[in-house]
Amino acid sequence: MSSTQSNRPVSEVRWFAARTRCGSELSVAGRLEKLGVESFLPTVKLTRTRGHVPYERALIPSLVFLRTTKERACELANREAVPVKYLIDPATRTLMVVPDKQMDDFRRVLDLSTDEGGLIDRPLALGDRVRVVKGVLAGVEGYVLEFKGRTYVVVRLLDSWFAKASVPRAWLEPIDK
Repeated sequence: MSSTQSNRPVSEVRWFAARTRCGSELSVAGRLEKLGVESFLPTVKLTRTRGHVPYERALIPSLVFLRTTKERACELANREAVPVKYLIDPATRTLMVVPDKQMDDFRRVLDLSTDEGGLIDRPLALGDRVRVVKGVLAGVEGYVLEFKGRTYVVVRLLDSWFAKASVPRAWLEPIDK
């Protein structure tokens, strides 16, 4: 190994959560895309009352998720002047990492809600930890919620944000605690 090479391991590509100014989430996500950085911005499509003009709004104000290395994340905020401030993990005092499984489940639940039914073949209690076993959300893990006669799987991201999708109760299996 030459003297210019470092013994530090190459940083892994991970998901990071970052705050930005309210209302600038879409432009920040667009800028990240232009810089070749994978990002996720949960949005909701709305229509203005007057004129029925469709538009998108951030579902979680002031927040964008990006997938990159820690070094590149810091470079984006410092050298590239992308207006973000990363959430900090209080235990490690470094950038908060969102586990891939949590991010995948969160994205899948936000992207789709299924209305198909099925037989209820397993007893479940509200709040039970469950895994979806059928359909496009198969493999997603979360908690059972019932609201207005419908069953939902609820997933959380970093104990701060929650997403829910309607899932037939028969498509859920309990996860041992």
